[in-house]
Amino acid sequence: MALTIGVIFRKNGNVHYFDPGEIGLSMSDKVICRVEDIVEIGEIVTYPTRTAGEENTASTKKIIRKATYYDLSVDELNKGKEAEGYRKFEDLTKKYNLPMKLVDVHIIFDKSKMIFYFTSEKRVDFREMVKELAAHFKMRIELRQIGVRDEAKIVGGLGPCGMNLCCKSFLTDFESISIKMAKDQNLPLNPLKISGICGRLMCCLKYEYDSYKEFIDKAPERGTPVKCSFGKGIIYSYEPLKCNVIVEFENESKVSVPLCQIEIDKEREMSEKMSDENEENLEMTGIEDYLD
Repeated sequence: MALTIGVIFRKNGNVHYFDPGEIGLSMSDKVICRVEDIVEIGEIVTYPTRTAGEENTASTKKIIRKATYYDLSVDELNKGKEAEGYRKFEDLTKKYNLPMKLVDVHIIFDKSKMIFYFTSEKRVDFREMVKELAAHFKMRIELRQIGVRDEAKIVGGLGPCGMNLCCKSFLTDFESISIKMAKDQNLPLNPLKISGICGRLMCCLKYEYDSYKEFIDKAPERGTPVKCSFGKGIIYSYEPLKCNVIVEFENESKVSVPLCQIEIDKEREMSEKMSDENEENLEMTGIEDYLD
């Protein structure tokens, strides 16, 4: 059983799992870790857990040490440089007239590089700008163009529900969201109502979708004749999260009934089907007589 602990290196970034070894750590502690070929400072965000299996890649990555006072001082100096990076970036975009919007600046703990995250509606030639940034900060410069969802995750804000954005609060990865998810959940297909502040479909459309899909696959179609303890009626509507269906009776009253307590009325279904076929045959006969 390997001991692992979750660490994030940027606020709202992905969680990386490491082996703490013999180091005593607790939540919110700052630690120094090696991520690929760089040394970075991160924050503990999960309690130590035991995981089974030797194939867990986290067991090969170990935390170097708990952050010392000196490490925290270096991190503060880096944050000061990041604030300076905002000002310098804005000055250079005006100088070279580049359509770029700066979202975030991050300096790797070991000062191996300084990363500028920006958005732009088109490709930008920023080679001259990179040269000036490198000369000013005396380190390797990397400019990364990000999408609107990543921008919302970094900047944050309030969603239509009035709560902090999910991507800013707890989501670490973006999942694929489709318009079919909104359609299957019987939501209005108005882009203004199902889109987040990033302009893309809201991430929360995914949260309950599996429950809706599982229910829809089991439930009869609307209009299907059914029988239940209240009598005979037809499927009028659904309550997927309750696993209930709304049954409408001949007197136009409606009752919510658990899906497991209804039974398809096959006799009525068959008679209605035969009635529909007879009507179609009569219509076809009328057309043929008219043509003759």
